[in-house]
Amino acid sequence: MEKSEASAIDIAESGRERKGKAALLGAAKNARAARHKRGVAIFDLILRISAAAAALAATITMGTAEETLPFFTQFFQFQASYDDLPTSTFFVIAMSIVTGYLVLSVPFSIVCIARPGARGPRLLLILCDTLTVTLATSAAASSAAIVYLAHNGNSSANWLAICQQFTDFCQRISGAVVASFITVALLIFLVLLSALALRKH
Repeated sequence: MEKSEASAIDIAESGRERKGKAALLGAAKNARAARHKRGVAIFDLILRISAAAAALAATITMGTAEETLPFFTQFFQFQASYDDLPTSTFFVIAMSIVTGYLVLSVPFSIVCIARPGARGPRLLLILCDTLTVTLATSAAASSAAIVYLAHNGNSSANWLAICQQFTDFCQRISGAVVASFITVALLIFLVLLSALALRKH
């Protein structure tokens, strides 16, 4: 009788030990998952700030692109400015919106760092990031086409290349387009990162 009671106590104690070990393993696994999500959120914040800086650089560079060539007298001059081209005007407006959004999204990214398990902010970010990628891509692609024509022209349409004359202007708009494509690449990576973070939930 005493042996059966002792064995029952041993079995109960071993069961409690197994449950305790399982609880400890579960807690360790949850802690690792939380650290992983927090690391993803920190990387998201760094990429978001970098994308905002690239978008701001593209906006300022395009918005200040202007060059004047004197011809005989100061009263008769050739001038090139970004607002002469509707595509460049759209570029400045679109990249300004992208910059503003990225700056406003930083607090939500910080919330994801403080609360790595929060699903709502991450869903909002991935939705808005996807829309922003579309806007930034359309601005970058349309301006890239204009920059190509400025550098090479189009003999079929009798469009002359202007970059041989307006070298500074072309360098600035080309730099703006490069910065905008960097922004697009970072935004795509942000969308993929958010999708990965949601998948880990």
